[in-house]
Amino acid sequence: MGTVVAALVLSGCAGPQYTYVRDDDGETYFKVPAAWREIDRKTLDSKLFGDPDSATAQAQKQSNWIVAFDAHAEPSVDHLLSGSSGTEDQPFVFAKVHKLSESEQNQVSLNVLRNSIGLPVAMSDTDRQQLEENPENPFKNFELLADQVLPAQEGVRGVRSVFNFQLLDGPVQTFDETAYLSADGTQISTLLIRCSATCYRQRATEIDNIAQSFKVKRLLNQ
Repeated sequence: MGTVVAALVLSGCAGPQYTYVRDDDGETYFKVPAAWREIDRKTLDSKLFGDPDSATAQAQKQSNWIVAFDAHAEPSVDHLLSGSSGTEDQPFVFAKVHKLSESEQNQVSLNVLRNSIGLPVAMSDTDRQQLEENPENPFKNFELLADQVLPAQEGVRGVRSVFNFQLLDGPVQTFDETAYLSADGTQISTLLIRCSATCYRQRATEIDNIAQSFKVKRLLNQ
């Protein structure tokens, strides 16, 4: 498992201001407000990988490090893609570090980074139209709000995209996604922050602070 550390505010006896998180290798890290609660790892694994006893789930766990935090008073893994309606909704943060297979390493592009969580972000117009017309597709009314190729640092490349989806008949959800390809090209690190569109507008500064804290760097001994 990665490391989760609460950093104390320096003034007086105040409690932790942020929880600092890093992956197993210590190369991917970010922070979230200390009041936000981590989702139980077994629950998160089960939600994303399925039956933990299956060979598929075991293989997924070997190639993916994941962690999530929920600002809601009653945190739930179900808040990953949608939460409470309107102003009652709270931000949800999900991070994943995916170890690429050799074939995946040969196919990485900026669009692969944009789609690294599994949400249909980068698509051709034709594919987008077909997806929108598919009655089984839960992701409707895609809107790209911002897309930025991040400056390369120490060989690490990244992209940050902000976009809207409407899931089924629920409120519009805003997703703020940052993805990095490691300098050696062997893994993709992704941070996804979700909140309803109303919530995102109201808490944009707070959410941006979290997104800006997400970094991937080489270890000093590499």
